[in-house]
Amino acid sequence: MKTTMRNVLICSFGCGVALGMLGAELPEPVEKADPWKSLRALIGKWEGDVNGEPGLGKAQREYEFIMNHRFIHVLNKSTYPPQEKNPKGEAHEDVGFFSYDKAAKRLMLRQFHVEGFVNQFALENVSEDGRTLVFVSTAIENIAPDWRARETYRILNDNEFIETFAMAEPNHDFATYSETRFRRKK
Repeated sequence: MKTTMRNVLICSFGCGVALGMLGAELPEPVEKADPWKSLRALIGKWEGDVNGEPGLGKAQREYEFIMNHRFIHVLNKSTYPPQEKNPKGEAHEDVGFFSYDKAAKRLMLRQFHVEGFVNQFALENVSEDGRTLVFVSTAIENIAPDWRARETYRILNDNEFIETFAMAEPNHDFATYSETRFRRKK
């Protein structure tokens, strides 16, 4: 058994040397595609100004890889002080997880909201330059049937991005619910 393994190794080495001497090129190793490439720019801590249905507010957001870089964990908090549009003000929190679905070959996003909504999104579109990502809901828990949601991320540069959250009632087009302009925290 040991002799057979040694012979295989010697033969493999010899074939490699012979091909090299003949000028034959060995195939280049195939580089594995990075499923996280389009989201890597978001990793870090962010703050932003939000404008939407609840009024004007401030947002705090953090994206970080967890569990051996298999998921991106998202923590979000938006606060809206009392204002004419929203006399009581409000605080919104959600926790999210990006994952890569190998079978579907696309990114997924799951969000858990303080109001009890659970949104599941699938990446629908990435712009040619890779700086705009559109996620569309595939399921929403704890809302009337046939509602849809859409998250759009426009990465402006290494330190700024805009997130637009839109919703669609049954048989209606998407309408912007909120838009947040984020700046990387220093």
